[in-house]
Amino acid sequence: MDALAGLLDGPRAKGAFLLRMVMAPPWSVRVDDRAPLCLMCVTEGEAWITPAAGAPVRLRPGDVAVARGPEPYTVSHEPGAEPQARIGPGGTCHTLRGEPLARSMHLGVRTWGNAPDGDTAMLIGTYRMRGEVSGRLLDALPPLLRLPAEAWNCPLTDVLADEIARDDPGQSVVLDRVLDLLLIAVLRAWFSGPDAETPGWYRAMGDRVVGRALRLMQDDPARPWTVASLAAGCGVSRAGLARRFTDLVGEPPMAYLTGWRLALAADLLRDGDATVEAIARKVGYSGSFALSAAFKRVRGISPQEHRTGVRTAVP
Repeated sequence: MDALAGLLDGPRAKGAFLLRMVMAPPWSVRVDDRAPLCLMCVTEGEAWITPAAGAPVRLRPGDVAVARGPEPYTVSHEPGAEPQARIGPGGTCHTLRGEPLARSMHLGVRTWGNAPDGDTAMLIGTYRMRGEVSGRLLDALPPLLRLPAEAWNCPLTDVLADEIARDDPGQSVVLDRVLDLLLIAVLRAWFSGPDAETPGWYRAMGDRVVGRALRLMQDDPARPWTVASLAAGCGVSRAGLARRFTDLVGEPPMAYLTGWRLALAADLLRDGDATVEAIARKVGYSGSFALSAAFKRVRGISPQEHRTGVRTAVP
């Protein structure tokens, strides 16, 4: 598994919130839905995104932004515009006084806004549940990233624009898959750019020794690895590997292995109905008790609580 594949093996939308927003100025929407991740692409006009803590970011046609929750942000026709609407959990929309806006701003199938011929049009895809995006990916992203149109070339934006207004059988599944592919394309382009602040383990993949150790653990997490066995597999001394690994990755090999195993377990708990016992053995633990103890120590909840939580929409 290469580093980028390992990082992006996570977005799996299930009933994602997707719409096309069409707006005429003046307009401003405060997004306070606490969703883990939202992708926004301007197809016409321009928009400004202002995070809770940070400078406004301008989006022009073809530009894409990815906002990492749960912190709120504002999308508007210009910086500083007073919000006229609030998007809450589950995609609910109200005025700031709490009056519903879903009906009055409905413009057609998955289309919403204040004017059907507005100057600005945006495609918006929101992952509603944290379990739909791996924690390792979320931790690697800034609160708000912008990918300018000239930095990437991907036909999936046009595909999403075409599919988002359809109401065919099974359309929600089609949209989920297109959103996943679009997000992966955006992040792949962004991670290859100069502004990406990639995690230490990702950068360390290029190191001859540490990269080898990382691949050994990622490819065979169930093996009972020790620093000594990893060092032997990399052709270096135990002390040399431990020192070099910690310097480049930012944590010792065994601490990284624990995080990797628990990340895999979290994804398996999210995606299927395998027992905790079976998942434990698949990711390198002796049984459900050992996995539960490690899971609770590191993540603060039990595997079963995690499984229940990721299958419940963000409140």
